[in-house]
Amino acid sequence: MNNIRELYDLWVEKTANDAEIHKELEKIRDNEDEILDRFYRNLEFGTAGLRGVLGAGTNRMNKYTVGQATQGLANYLNDSYQSSSVAIGYDSRINSDVFAKLSASILAANGIKVYLYSRLMPTPMISYAVMRLGCKSGIVITASHNPSKYNGYKCYDPAGYQMTEEAAAKTYSFICGTDMFDGVRYADFDGAVASGMIEYISDDIIEEYYGLCLKTSINPDVIKKSDVSIIYSPLNGTGNIPVRTVLDRAGFKDIRVVREQEQPDGTFPTCPYPNPEIKQVFECGLEMAKERPADLLLATDPDCDRVGIAVNTKDGYRLLSGNDVGNLLTYYMLSQKKANGVLPANPIVVRSFVSTKLVDRICNKYGATLVETLTGFKYIGEKITQLEEENRKSDFIIGFEESYGYLVGTHAKDKDAVAASLLICEMTAYFKEQGKNLAEVLESLYEEYGYCSSETLSFVFEGADGMTAMADIMSKTAKNPPEFIGKYKVLRRWDYNTGEVIDTETGETGKITLPKSNVLAFGLPDGNYAIVRPSGTEPKIKVYLTGTGKNEAEAAENIKYLGEEMKKLLGIK
Repeated sequence: MNNIRELYDLWVEKTANDAEIHKELEKIRDNEDEILDRFYRNLEFGTAGLRGVLGAGTNRMNKYTVGQATQGLANYLNDSYQSSSVAIGYDSRINSDVFAKLSASILAANGIKVYLYSRLMPTPMISYAVMRLGCKSGIVITASHNPSKYNGYKCYDPAGYQMTEEAAAKTYSFICGTDMFDGVRYADFDGAVASGMIEYISDDIIEEYYGLCLKTSINPDVIKKSDVSIIYSPLNGTGNIPVRTVLDRAGFKDIRVVREQEQPDGTFPTCPYPNPEIKQVFECGLEMAKERPADLLLATDPDCDRVGIAVNTKDGYRLLSGNDVGNLLTYYMLSQKKANGVLPANPIVVRSFVSTKLVDRICNKYGATLVETLTGFKYIGEKITQLEEENRKSDFIIGFEESYGYLVGTHAKDKDAVAASLLICEMTAYFKEQGKNLAEVLESLYEEYGYCSSETLSFVFEGADGMTAMADIMSKTAKNPPEFIGKYKVLRRWDYNTGEVIDTETGETGKITLPKSNVLAFGLPDGNYAIVRPSGTEPKIKVYLTGTGKNEAEAAENIKYLGEEMKKLLGIK
């Protein structure tokens, strides 16, 4: 604790002229627990960049930790390239615009050209700008779907996806070698704009992006004659203008916006967890639907890289999971491309290994190759880059993760809720023309391919003790793997950290071809699965469950049972 107190005292000294941060530090002077939580570690920089609670301290998002990260990035870029440029975007969160301009001024001071969006933009539009402008990196200031007390800092590879492990490790070494108070170079922001070192991204780039999103449409004529009704919420984030623009230009005529959640607001007053996976974010939209029903409720998270939906059924509005939508989009795109005669000879569908395996069966029917990746959309982006190098970019159909992230088209290499919203609404219109809603289509997929239910459980471990507890749970489970999960015998076991897969019945071992990762997976009878991993962006352990059954109710019951048994196994109450 002595070293932490010394670090705290150093911050008090160094921020004497920074009234806001200094006042915050003085307020906690006699609170040892609070000082410990703020200074027991530095925010770690990885492939997902930085993410943390806003405030003073090394374990917080503030202008000093952001400044240190940006100086480290600048040093990495100047060490790796003769000349560099970086595209920067930001969302509606508290201090996102401040951190974006700060980062721009630091890069400019280090001789790096900056292309900056003049207003908040969705994350996929930064991915596009990196590729379109030939940048060596990109920065997005966002904490995605976290509560309002968080913010984050994501960095990109020149290919347009999030930074790879090797690049992140090199950048982190430069960050660690930078004194956050005395080692950061700053340029005057207005002066850097005047000199051309900081340039605002033109509206032409934004228009190009919109045009590429519109090109992902498969049945544009269906949209033009459709009367499908949509209630949309940007959840006080970046999606409002881009999503509405693309839907309007595509030809949707009946789009209502949730007024309480329309304008950018980093406090997220109506949804403390602005995550479209959570039913609560749809409450305002459901109130609107009481006045006049809609076929579809649509919500994008604050940086508009994830999208969730609720479908109007005879039993009320049904929230579909990320896996549900992944299955539906894959089926719609493969079947309609085939029907229209534009399905490539060797179509590729990419999903993360924790996502639904029902989609594998859909791919098999349409002759599509299913590629499985680790969790993290950069791996899907890397696959697109590989296809580009093989001159097979047009073979890519869709990539998705169970956490409500989808990519259709190759204009971006990150989750894109703008283009995905268009395809979801188009899909709704297409099936409405046939007298079906999306829930009914999903039911027909289950009847054809088998009932398969999926659920993700998240368990929060905050603070220094929480990080230790998470590490202990993963370590103990890896060292003492279960032979049974409740009534189910573990048939196969994957340890992605060691890269080993074991057939528990025969004792045969094999090698996992994916990169190493802190993940444990258990294959159970009848296609049931359980996968455990710590989140890369939040203080959580996540458990991904797949339950099968003869019908939907039996599959759901299996999921519930597996969830309770996994909590017992991990010692989580």
